[in-house]
Amino acid sequence: MKLANYIDHTLLKPEATQDDIFKLCEEAKEHNFFSVCVNPTWVKTCADILKDSNTKVCTVIGFPLGASTSETKAFETVNAIQNGADEIDMVINIGALKSGNFDLVYNDIKAVCDAADTEALVKVIIESAMLDSDEIIKVCELSKEAGADYVKTSTGFNGGGATIEAVALMRMTVGEDLGVKASGGIRSYEDAIEMIEKGATRLGASSGVKIVNHEVSDSNY
Repeated sequence: MKLANYIDHTLLKPEATQDDIFKLCEEAKEHNFFSVCVNPTWVKTCADILKDSNTKVCTVIGFPLGASTSETKAFETVNAIQNGADEIDMVINIGALKSGNFDLVYNDIKAVCDAADTEALVKVIIESAMLDSDEIIKVCELSKEAGADYVKTSTGFNGGGATIEAVALMRMTVGEDLGVKASGGIRSYEDAIEMIEKGATRLGASSGVKIVNHEVSDSNY
């Protein structure tokens, strides 16, 4: 598979303008990126622009803190799908995980998976830089049990992004049953290849164009 097909071309900055979103979509079409990943307010715009292309529309739920209620996350999911989202990247309840409230974490993920049903793929953002190894393993197991399609390293907004250690541990935990998305700090072709070699099957990056062109980027996401 070509490297571009691994990439969710990402623009989640709150100050992103309509022109920025148009540019994102045009770049995604030009380079055949797997998806664009945008905030929910831009989903319908992207769906309209990309309707005649192979590029999918991905959005984020409970982003970037993961601290909204499960009911709110489920509503966001339904609304995003109605607006044209093909994929849902949800943030876990990080505080609940660290409190040992695994039932809440599981039910939170399941609420989004149930809301997405078969209409959209669900990726679970675990914010791996905030977790120790045991917590990473546990939330990956909970994601698998709740019916998620992917586990994802990071939002890119809460300090620390993807590491090869986290990606390898996530892949070891979920086996071949789930995808693993590495995101946060992937700025170069070399970064991308290293993540794929450790088990990532999708990459979230705002530097997708520079990555596929083997250029250096100063982007944080």
